[in-house]
Amino acid sequence: MALLNFKKRETVENGPVNPTVEAFLKGYSIEVMPRTAEKVEDFRALLPEGTRVYIAHIEGTPIEDMVATAKRLAAEGYPVMPHFPARIIKDAKTLENWIAMYQGEAGVEQALLLAGGVAEPHGDFHCSMQLMETGLFDKAGFKRLHVAGHPEGNKDIDPKGGDANVMDALRWKQKFNETTDAQMALATQFCFEAKPIIAWANGLKDAGIDLPIHIGIAGPAKLQTLIKFAIACGVGPSLKVLQKRAMDVSKLLLPYEPNDVVTELAAHKAANPDFNITNVHFFPLGGIKTNATWAINNGGASTRPVNPT
Repeated sequence: MALLNFKKRETVENGPVNPTVEAFLKGYSIEVMPRTAEKVEDFRALLPEGTRVYIAHIEGTPIEDMVATAKRLAAEGYPVMPHFPARIIKDAKTLENWIAMYQGEAGVEQALLLAGGVAEPHGDFHCSMQLMETGLFDKAGFKRLHVAGHPEGNKDIDPKGGDANVMDALRWKQKFNETTDAQMALATQFCFEAKPIIAWANGLKDAGIDLPIHIGIAGPAKLQTLIKFAIACGVGPSLKVLQKRAMDVSKLLLPYEPNDVVTELAAHKAANPDFNITNVHFFPLGGIKTNATWAINNGGASTRPVNPT
């Protein structure tokens, strides 16, 4: 079975959908940045009611732009989960100020905590655990905290390979989950093969890590765009799948769609209701509208936008 489907589809289709995929896509989340959000005239024409929208904080983005994007999305009725990248936050005072701005202007009560993509910390923090240790999120009454998951490992955390440091960090976060009032979950990097994802998720459960997993899925995008992001984000073994497809020049300019990986994960979830992957988190690498349209075409009623066109 081919792991990737390549075909161009830019319009909403109203045909029947796979019921297991529809169930799996229910409650999906999606990621935006201030500059990509600006290109969307009305999120309600694209996203279902209650969709959690992560706001990625790229180094150099002013906090004012992040907060303005959060405010706009909240006004359109969407719960917002901004990134808090530890390595670009100078100190606890800065962190407290960011939290106050998000809450005061956009009513934010959930956050994704991560180390961030910069090599050298800008201040006191170098990992998400240090952000949690400040106690500022609990003090502010945050209801949900997500942390990063890495189905294919993370060479930033384990530079020599393996997963020893990643697993130590997850065990720490599992213990933190027992003391915080916030609901916690793992939001993962995107990858392209279902079987390794399933094995990784089962391995966490066997190790006593029972945080719900929101699995990262790359939305439809041109193959060369996807490879560029995959390399930049440190995607591991499943990158070979894309590289193999890239050798076929006839398909190089055609968009990738995540049909197969989603269908296989959905089938596994349907057969194993206790499977610890509970939600899909989309990285709209080919554009928010393109990703939302794919979700609508494949998710049926569970992905219908607030204001369908």
